[in-house]
Amino acid sequence: MKTFEELGISPAILKAISEMGYEQPMPVQEEVIPFLLGKENDVIALAQTGTGKTAAYGLPIIQKINLALHVPQALVLCPTRELCLQIADDLNDYSKYIDELKVLPVYGGSSIESQIKTLKKGVQIVVATPGRLLDLMNRRCVDLSGIINVIMDEADEMLNMGFSESIDAILAEIPAERNTLLFSATMPAEIARITGKYMRNPKEITIGNKNESTANVKHVYYMVNARDKYLTLKRIADFFPNIYGIVFCRTRKDTQEIADKLIQDGYNADALHGDLSQQQRDYVMNKFRSRNIQLLIATDVAARGLDVEDLTHVINFSLPDEIEAYTHRSGRTGRAGKTGISISIVHIKEKGKIHEIERKINKKFVAAKMPTGNEICEKQVFHFIDQIEKVQVNDAEIEGLLPAVYRKLEWLEKEDLIKRMVSLELNRLLNYYKEAHEINTIDESEKRERKEFDRGASLAPEAGYAKLYIGLGKMDGITPKNLMDLINDYVEGRVQIGKIDFFTRYSLFDVEEKSAKAVVAALRELDFLGRDVKVEFATEEQIARGTKDRAESAGPRDRGGYKGRREDGGSGSNYRGGNYKGRSSEGGYKSRSSEGGYKGHSSEGGYKGRSSEGGYGRSSEGGGYKSRTSEGGYKPRKDSGSSYSGKDKGGYPKKKY
Repeated sequence: MKTFEELGISPAILKAISEMGYEQPMPVQEEVIPFLLGKENDVIALAQTGTGKTAAYGLPIIQKINLALHVPQALVLCPTRELCLQIADDLNDYSKYIDELKVLPVYGGSSIESQIKTLKKGVQIVVATPGRLLDLMNRRCVDLSGIINVIMDEADEMLNMGFSESIDAILAEIPAERNTLLFSATMPAEIARITGKYMRNPKEITIGNKNESTANVKHVYYMVNARDKYLTLKRIADFFPNIYGIVFCRTRKDTQEIADKLIQDGYNADALHGDLSQQQRDYVMNKFRSRNIQLLIATDVAARGLDVEDLTHVINFSLPDEIEAYTHRSGRTGRAGKTGISISIVHIKEKGKIHEIERKINKKFVAAKMPTGNEICEKQVFHFIDQIEKVQVNDAEIEGLLPAVYRKLEWLEKEDLIKRMVSLELNRLLNYYKEAHEINTIDESEKRERKEFDRGASLAPEAGYAKLYIGLGKMDGITPKNLMDLINDYVEGRVQIGKIDFFTRYSLFDVEEKSAKAVVAALRELDFLGRDVKVEFATEEQIARGTKDRAESAGPRDRGGYKGRREDGGSGSNYRGGNYKGRSSEGGYKSRSSEGGYKGHSSEGGYKGRSSEGGYGRSSEGGGYKSRTSEGGYKPRKDSGSSYSGKDKGGYPKKKY
């Protein structure tokens, strides 16, 4: 590896960067600096944020400035105000011992008059956002005819933000005899268009692989139910007491809502999004950089160009719409040789997107297990003890207070004092997790398990659950959603539902033992189309009958009914059984049947069947889910029927009055 001196950096710049702690060039600096020190060398550099890009182009463009000329000779284009200021600050640090050099940041949200005044005094390097620079060009307040080096930093982000036309207009005003350097983390098609139009046989320098994520970042995901995403975020924050990171959301509304919830729940958090004024943005960013905020909740647009050191985590509360955006998000941690973690909170429908991102960034995600309340509390206790061990004690400041403190606490034994300290610090967490229900990550092997269950296995409830019987089955159009809606509407409090099995005329389902009596009591008097519906604890005979019916109807293909062929039909009957897309004689999901079926051609019902006696769909009498009926049905468009839990005739289900 070469030194900065061997790369040709001048003594004045070497002295400045040495004081900043620069010892050896980073890979991107070693590759780029020699080309920019030459003439007519165009470069496309594909590298992640945090790989030393600013020094890679900053050191050579400073060195090539003609200090006798007080006109712009180098232009750095970047997407955001924050990045513009950071680059300008870095260039000023590199040129600390070059007094005649002037660097001007040009950006929106600040007085354009003061920027025009500084330009008139004379500057050699302009760092600008495209919009404000174009404004100055239209006012004829900036002269770009002397530019010999053009750098487009975070070029892909500038294009994503809609600056393509502005960049075209700016580059058209710069002399063709120039060095052009384009930095980008990814290589979208629009980048190729710009390089083909404005660059001359550019040398492509790739640090790592194209679109690849930073090597020092570990990629993790928690797969949970959508309703548990915010609780999962809280658990992650609690499990990593020293967390210092950015939480990415898709919309401004989500960003503000999540930040408000976290603040209300006692976390050091704040929001950054496009609805904030520039003054508010500056206030939030200053708090975040000084670590008065541990979690910054932000949209992709608002966070573009942020250069914050030592982030420990990036959390994707919502996966980005564009996979390239994930690369930018994760690249904000694990920088400058340090390690970082990129966490995604996803639900089962986003599994495919995780695979897409894996292929794009050439990294594997790790499926993380949700930490329990006990694990979190243990982690927090030891974090508190570490703080006590490492606290700096200033004897002179507290010396006068200690005698009174000793007298106040002398009656406490050491063990009791420690207990009180820990309780005082952690009572909020200890009380919260004592009452909080555990959040389970979704078992992604569940589909495979559905296919592999033993057709003769008993339907006996799992440990901690009770098996209930309900006298409604597939012929009545019942589905998992119907059943869960029914329980949610009639039973107070949270009820955990386990395995569900639907049969032709009845169904069996599991609920937590602690909730079973309440469910039976709440559903004891149901009415469906004038028929009383029985809901009770399942007897051994009913469980045995269900086991037998399932075994007889299980298809030879998977023994679980999932994509199997069943004689008994079914509408994807449960989490572990049923018939999905089966061909059946008595129902079935998308079956061709004579007595029902999902979208079946039928004469006696069916889900969306064309029927004369009920079914989901077009019907003249009978029932069905949202059917057009004259005599009832589940949530019908009623004439003489009723709505779900209504007080008039019909309806499924309806409590008697």
